[in-house]
Amino acid sequence: MHTNPAKGVLIIGCGDVGLRLAAPYRAEGHDVAGVVRSAESAAALKAAGVQPVRCDLDGGDLPGFPSDGAALFYLAPPLDVGTDDLRIERVLAHLELTGAPARFLYMSTTGVYGDCGGRWIDESAPLNPSTHRAQRRISAEGAVRKWCREQGIPWVILRVPAIYGPGRLLIERLKSGQPTVRPEQCSYTNRIHVHDLVTVCRTAMARAPENSVYNVSDGNPSTITDYLFQLAELTGLPQPPLISMQEAEKSLSPSLMSFLKESKRIHNLKMLEELGVMLRYPDLKSGLRASLAEEA
Repeated sequence: MHTNPAKGVLIIGCGDVGLRLAAPYRAEGHDVAGVVRSAESAAALKAAGVQPVRCDLDGGDLPGFPSDGAALFYLAPPLDVGTDDLRIERVLAHLELTGAPARFLYMSTTGVYGDCGGRWIDESAPLNPSTHRAQRRISAEGAVRKWCREQGIPWVILRVPAIYGPGRLLIERLKSGQPTVRPEQCSYTNRIHVHDLVTVCRTAMARAPENSVYNVSDGNPSTITDYLFQLAELTGLPQPPLISMQEAEKSLSPSLMSFLKESKRIHNLKMLEELGVMLRYPDLKSGLRASLAEEA
């Protein structure tokens, strides 16, 4: 299923997801390079058999990227400033010097849809960002489409919700006793297990029709409170105390509140049908169980 260019794989922003993505390509014998900022991240890549390219994407001269003919995954988030993604614009301009990739996959976010009042949303829904963070993602999506069109490179955009998995569970939040919003007042949230996200990334790179957008989700939206209750049950930790949305406004951080105020349910039918992906964890309980087992 996973046929990719002989010229290898380039992952820009090669953190936890990138490392997990690199592993199966390495196992298949592909050359994989990862762009990271810190010495620590570069060492982790080297240990995994991934060629590290260490640089600051936002300042100084960018080094040579092994981008020519590569399957390129862009996983780096925008800088936390303004409404445009200046980081990706800089990288795209640099790729004109280092060589055009064979295919470009950009990992975006379902935050681009904004608050949808709990409605089911597919890829045709209007983009209606309610934060600068989401506006930057829309800017990045637009930059990728425009640049790829000008360079004649096929692109695919994945709109990804909250990612969970081993090392990505809200156990510390449970231990801290931080309150959560009452179930009946809670907004719908969506998620994807990191193992399934890697499968979707690889499958989309290999077989998505040119210039496609996919929502990535397990297709079983629930609430953050449901998530915390299930996690408490599986770990034996106490359930978080419940507060009203009004009380949450006073006690929770603005960034957390911006997530809690957006309610939508993400359809994943296009992803399942067009890409033929079989999710390993289509529901939260099986995904949490497996993540806890892997952590142990």
